[in-house]
Amino acid sequence: MANGSRQAAWEFFGTELKRRREDAGLTQVDLGHRVFVSGGYIGQFEQAIRKPQLDVAKRIDEVLQTDGFFERTWRKLIDDRRYAEYFATVVELERLATKLCDFAPVLVPGLLQTSAYAEAVTLATNPFATGEYVQERVAARLERAHILDGTTRPEYWAILHENVLRIPVGGPDVMAGQLEHVVTMAREQKVLVTVLPYSAAAFAAMAGMMTLMEFPDAPPIAYTEAVYSGNLLDDPALVKRMQGTYDLLRVAVLSPKASLALVESAAEDYRRCASST
Repeated sequence: MANGSRQAAWEFFGTELKRRREDAGLTQVDLGHRVFVSGGYIGQFEQAIRKPQLDVAKRIDEVLQTDGFFERTWRKLIDDRRYAEYFATVVELERLATKLCDFAPVLVPGLLQTSAYAEAVTLATNPFATGEYVQERVAARLERAHILDGTTRPEYWAILHENVLRIPVGGPDVMAGQLEHVVTMAREQKVLVTVLPYSAAAFAAMAGMMTLMEFPDAPPIAYTEAVYSGNLLDDPALVKRMQGTYDLLRVAVLSPKASLALVESAAEDYRRCASST
């Protein structure tokens, strides 16, 4: 579904939500209270500014007694089988964000991955997958990165733990190409890359990856991910705590200049290793 058509469909979702809410005699605050979000969020759903999570769509159906209408519509709009269900909403939100902040403790963030690196990651988690499956996942990951190509691209920060540079995903040749790509993206000012070195020792967010997203007309959101699960967090108090955690990471990283020098050095080491085998 093209972006324009998708947006029009979300506007239809919002219009229907407003109509059915009013038919039920509920205010935005009333409905928000019953589905465990704020009345302001209901207003943003109705204006197609923000997309609800699946569990919220299900609760709306229960409260408004709409026989699964909003769940089915959500699935039709979000359903992209190239992404896990818990991640599909994140992909939609990335396209709307004005600022993205990633912390990557182990892997290069998806928005910065090369096709060879993405393929190696996919095969590592799906060793018996068909070639078609792998290529579909790789293509989806590369498609996501197009948000960094336009003139309206978001401001993008990426903090990479030194692990990201040292784990030889796909082997020396793949790693050399991947790290060179990160450097190119930084040189083109599409991303501000910093590295959290081993010398930083214990650090904030040791529990795992995190992404912060900011929007022009909606409150910020945070996202965390574990094995086969993800959490999209929009509670203001939780998001504020995660922003504080990201700030702690920022003060522990190398400078942008020193970070790029380290990434380039690692890429050169991999390139030498690749050429000698």
